[in-house]
Amino acid sequence: MTPLTIGIICGAVAAAVLLVLFAWYSNNALKLTKYRVKSPEIPRKSIKIVHLSDLHAKLFGKKGERLFRLVRAQSPDVICFTGDIIHNYKGGGTEVAAYTISQLVKIAPVYFVAGNHEMRNKNYRSLKKAIADAGAIVLDNQCVEAFGIKIIGVNAAHLKNATVFRLADGVQGFKLLLAHEPQYLSRYSMAGYDLVLSGHAHGGQWRIPFTSIGVYSPGQGLFPKYAEGMHSAGDTRMIVSRGLGNSEFPLRIFNRPEVVVIELIGA
Repeated sequence: MTPLTIGIICGAVAAAVLLVLFAWYSNNALKLTKYRVKSPEIPRKSIKIVHLSDLHAKLFGKKGERLFRLVRAQSPDVICFTGDIIHNYKGGGTEVAAYTISQLVKIAPVYFVAGNHEMRNKNYRSLKKAIADAGAIVLDNQCVEAFGIKIIGVNAAHLKNATVFRLADGVQGFKLLLAHEPQYLSRYSMAGYDLVLSGHAHGGQWRIPFTSIGVYSPGQGLFPKYAEGMHSAGDTRMIVSRGLGNSEFPLRIFNRPEVVVIELIGA
């Protein structure tokens, strides 16, 4: 074997190793993103929310501890989970979902709303019960009060009908909506929500390097407008999580899984 051949083989091996490391990092190295939202409707000086979405039955590290440790370090007042905790196309993920919730509720109260994967699961009722039994408050088209604000959850099956408007009608104070899919921002704004937490877009799955431009999202298609970050329509602000796991396509590129922290500040 010639020195040139050996060099080519060594270079190919090194490139393969770097590619594997890059793929692992892009799909497993958790990124923390922080936002501050001020409003005179917030009755407390500060409310800290950890927003999680789109786990898709994934565990981060042994028994998921890397995720739980990062969430715990934020000392949140509340954890909001905006759907797709399971992966329907794998045939479930109920055990991972219940286990994840059982660990998160040790940190702070958990409010959960169903995404499209939960709603497509033929055993949704038993899944919903398992998540509730693990300690989450499942907002299945419901409104509750916590920390002086209203937290409203609309499941993914009702985002296009009157439920979005009905649950906000006549509600006083700061209205926080948990809604899995972000592409209906104009509806959320017309309904009068102050802040919306969404996921679903997976950050565009692949992102153009050194930009926030995602390539594709279900429900939005190529180069989705609402793939991550904060957006606004009228008086409504929406924060879109890039999510934690993967769906039909099993690989993120330049798009690390995300834990979002939002501090609500009374203005």
